[in-house]
Order: sequence, then C-alpha cells, then structure tokens
Amino acid sequence: MNHDVVVLLALAIDAAFGEPAWIYARVPHPVVLFGRLVGLLDRHLNREAWGHAARRLAGVAAVVALVAATAGPAWLASRGFDAIPFGGLIEAVLASTLIAQRSLYDHVAAVAHALETGGLAEGRRAVSMIVGRDPESLDEHGVCRAAIESCAENFSDGIVAPVFWFAVLGFPGLVAYKAINTADSMIGHRTPRHQAFGWAAARLDDLVNLMPARLAGLFIILGSAVAIRGQRWRRARAAWLTMLRDAGKHKSPNAGWQEAAMAGALGLALAGPRRYGSVLVDDAWMGEGGRRDATAMDVRHAVRIMAAACGIQAALMASLAFRV
Repeated sequence: MNHDVVVLLALAIDAAFGEPAWIYARVPHPVVLFGRLVGLLDRHLNREAWGHAARRLAGVAAVVALVAATAGPAWLASRGFDAIPFGGLIEAVLASTLIAQRSLYDHVAAVAHALETGGLAEGRRAVSMIVGRDPESLDEHGVCRAAIESCAENFSDGIVAPVFWFAVLGFPGLVAYKAINTADSMIGHRTPRHQAFGWAAARLDDLVNLMPARLAGLFIILGSAVAIRGQRWRRARAAWLTMLRDAGKHKSPNAGWQEAAMAGALGLALAGPRRYGSVLVDDAWMGEGGRRDATAMDVRHAVRIMAAACGIQAALMASLAFRV
C-alpha cells in the first residue's frame, strides 16, 4: 500500500474512532508506555548528587535511550508491515493511536458544553483535563482562553507534527516524535530537578516541532477561512497578520505560531499572564488588542477552525496519495 495512503487511512481511522475508552481501560495507551519509560530513565539517571554538566549529559543519554527503545521496535514492525497481508491497514490502525484529532476535538468541545450546561464550576473541571494551570484561578473568560490555547497548541503537537513525521519518516518517525514530545512534557521544564537533565529533551522537541508548528499556523489560517461564516477572508487575513506579528513573542520558539494564528482568527487576545499552581507565568499576549472576554462560543469556533484545519491537512495528504 502506498505510504501516503496509509497516512491518510490513519487520519480517517482516528477521526472516526478517536481513543475508545473501552480499549484503554484494558491496555495502556502507547503514550502512557512512553511516559513510564521516561519516568524510569528520570529516576535512574537524574541523580541529585551529580553536577549540572553530568546531569545534562545524563539527560542526553536518556533521550538517546528513549528514541532507540521506541523507534527501534517501530522500525522492525514497519518492515513486518511490508511483508504481511493487510500490513498497511495494521500500520494505519497502530498509527492512528498516536494522532489526536478526535480526542482533542472532544476534550475542547467538552469545555464549551460544560460552561453552557453546568456553569463555571463544570467549565473549570472540564478545562482541568487539558491544561496544567490552576483551574480555580480562572474566571469564565480565563477558562475559555485556556481551552482555546490548548486547542491551538495541541493541534500542532498532537496532530500536525505526528502526521508530518509519519509522512516523512514512516512509522518509526511517528513513534520517535511521540516519545520525544512525551519526554519534553515530563522533564523538559526549568525546574531545579529538570533544568539540566531535561535540557536535551526540551531542545530536541523544539527542533522536531520547527516545521510542524509553522504548518499548523498556516492550516489554522486556512481553516479560519472555511469554518466560520461571515467575513471569512477578513478572519484569515487577521490570523495571518497576527501570526507574523506575535508568534515570536511566545516563550516557545514553536507554540506562538498556532496560538497567534488562532488569536487573530477569533479576534481574541490569548496567552498572557497565567498561573500554574503557585507559579505566575508572565507571558506576552498573542493577538494583543483583541478581546480578552472569550466565551463558550469562541471555544466552539476554535474547534470548528481546528476541524477545518484537520480537513485541509487530510486533503493535502490525499493529493499526495492519489497524485498521478
């Protein structure tokens, strides 16, 4: 089976079925297994008694071990897919578990539904499932902004980047990307414990997301022209200009592209100062000058834009799969 067809089939399977709860109640999700491996490496290689340089070197070794332990078996599996009947279908099913279109849509849309039916308390509970910040510190507008920001950022990390590396490097590339991204989310923080040890994971995650993040921003711009009725091209133009102006303001070299594009498309100001536990992060605003009073309807518009952007990505893959 043509590899681009396999990628397109994986997208279709994920869009249709997402992450069935009845399966993952019985077996761990692949990302959970990656997380367990990262935790094991952290416990055994991140020694507090070691100096900064030694812990940084240990972090490099941990990332190398993680990629080898995940991409290696995936490479062997990919060779097997080519040798068995329906191997392409099996590969697509396995790959679909590492793509998050349906899951992200459902989780973000659930925030809007919770606010509309259960008020602020339910909105806080729903948003706590997808963001790390303190939900009790958020008012209704803060809950909505958090959900929209998560939608934009995870559109890149959970959808565009996995598909990009699957298309470029096959099943091993997809698995390696998800392992790296999992490591960054767990140890790529500037905390006393992970400042040195997590350096390699954070820098490698920045590298593998450089191109996907910028593609994600473009997909959001195009999606904004498709998803929301009324002045569609004005929205797309605002998304484009806001992305170019504000993407560099984000502390991450990658997350600003899709967040700024989403802010411009919705006419909102996103990011800005926010609280994670007891820590106040004083980030710049994406879409500065836009509304800060985000609503549940804005959250629904964001997931529509994301869904349209997913469709645009799928159309691109279809053009590659069925090119003459």
